[in-house]
Amino acid sequence: MIPDSSLSTLAASAPSSQTIHPLAAASIHGIAFHKDVLYALDSTTGYLLEIQAHTHNTRIINPHSWQDFVGATGLAIAHDTLWFTRGEDIYFCSLDDADRFHPHRFLSLYYPLNGIAVWESTIYVTCQRTGHILIFSRETRREITRFYAPGIGLENITVHGEELWLTDNIEQSVYCLDRATGEMKFNVLTPFDAPSGLAFNEDVLYVAYAQEEPYLRDNPNANPNHELQYRDRTFIHPLYFAYYPDQNLALSNGYLVEMSYVEELSPLDPVEVQDLEWRMALPAETPRQKIRSIEAVGLPFEERELDGQRLAVFKFDTLKSSERYIFGWKATLEVWGIKYQFGPQDGENVPELSEAFQTRYLVDNDNLAMDKEIIQRAAKEAIGNETNLLRKMYNIRNYVYDRLSYGIKPHIDTPDVALARGVGSCGEYLGVLLALARLNGIACRTVGRYKCPAKALERGQLLEPDFNHVWMEFYLPGYGWLPMESNPDDVVEGGPYPTRFFMGLAWYHAEMGKGVPFEKLYINDIATTKEQLSIGDLAINHVRFTILEELQPPPP
Repeated sequence: MIPDSSLSTLAASAPSSQTIHPLAAASIHGIAFHKDVLYALDSTTGYLLEIQAHTHNTRIINPHSWQDFVGATGLAIAHDTLWFTRGEDIYFCSLDDADRFHPHRFLSLYYPLNGIAVWESTIYVTCQRTGHILIFSRETRREITRFYAPGIGLENITVHGEELWLTDNIEQSVYCLDRATGEMKFNVLTPFDAPSGLAFNEDVLYVAYAQEEPYLRDNPNANPNHELQYRDRTFIHPLYFAYYPDQNLALSNGYLVEMSYVEELSPLDPVEVQDLEWRMALPAETPRQKIRSIEAVGLPFEERELDGQRLAVFKFDTLKSSERYIFGWKATLEVWGIKYQFGPQDGENVPELSEAFQTRYLVDNDNLAMDKEIIQRAAKEAIGNETNLLRKMYNIRNYVYDRLSYGIKPHIDTPDVALARGVGSCGEYLGVLLALARLNGIACRTVGRYKCPAKALERGQLLEPDFNHVWMEFYLPGYGWLPMESNPDDVVEGGPYPTRFFMGLAWYHAEMGKGVPFEKLYINDIATTKEQLSIGDLAINHVRFTILEELQPPPP
């Protein structure tokens, strides 16, 4: 059993706190609280900023020595002494003399350092180059020991009681480690990309983010006058979380989201259909998604249940191409980031799959080309001699990422074609993953269907996704279904690949009915084929999201 954390109930009791946007900040890489004052280190400008959290009033406290901080990436404050890392060096200075001092070098190493934390006489430094947390004695300046760092990106670090807390900019995660052993207690996903620093103010954890964002610039000297540009975006936001050790999962910042899915009837060709049922899957109830309300849009629907999943059924006695309707549903959802807390030991000696699962989830029932030689060979190569279920699934994912690059086409090819081509959409990634997993005895299924645009700070605004999206769930016997993204973790050419969405989903995933078609047409209760009647030829879908408010996960 993974040990519990003293902060596992923090989210439920933490007060609501606003996002902090420090003035004049370009790229914050390191934050620290000292005597209830927030300090932030801007790596681009070299500014050491003193920030009033409630007013956002910002002051540069190193006006004469900002050059010494350009390129710095870690910040810690202990006993009125400020510590930071820059390049291969660790520096310290007195916080009281910050406007006049020149930092003193504590020690130099042979590789770049990233984050720093100080606890009594111990100094913790993260290093992406070695993949470790390096631990030094303040008195002797010698390395005491080192722990393996849990992620693959640039990591920042802080100490809170008996725990080490880390951010990872690629993994989009925060990790909680035991300070004495380096053993990971649990980890959670952050609500935004590129976390770059973290610090506790009492029991509230704040995380800094630093990234570039695209925007449309109005340039009066250009024709057309709107240009796509990029700008720095950096801010600090509280991370709310709850760890549920009895369920082997952790939730992080959630949002109340209104989602609507509506079809606009607009046939491409003349059509007249009698006794048509248009069935749509409704949002699913899962550990990370709860339904507050669902209502019909345009036309009323009858709600049914299929294999435990809720469906909206719209009935048309006669459907003619000359008629125009809009019909669908609108739901208010609570959604959180989720990360399951399973390790390799949980994939050993798992129970056998039931016969029902084998006949449903180990067969080629979705054009997976499992009988093709290229797919069967890939299934063997992907796992080698591995027998652990979780390691097999992880190896299959990495094998597919090594051989596919992301690209969108008008239609989805079968896994053998996508694998031979080496380029695939999310659906084609998914097809290859499903085929290889099923051939290796891992029950898995397609899930999805949309992602809310990841703009958590733009509340009350209408947001429309550009594409639908699918991912997968694989079955861990003895526990249940675990999520795995199809392609978003394929971000590093040739690896190593992040594991943020291996047994995890971000808050912006909207989960529809599972194990059932998302949308299907039936005539006289008989399912139609695409050749008989295609939804894409009959209607145009409209998908909208509105983020209403931020939520804190329920207590364990």
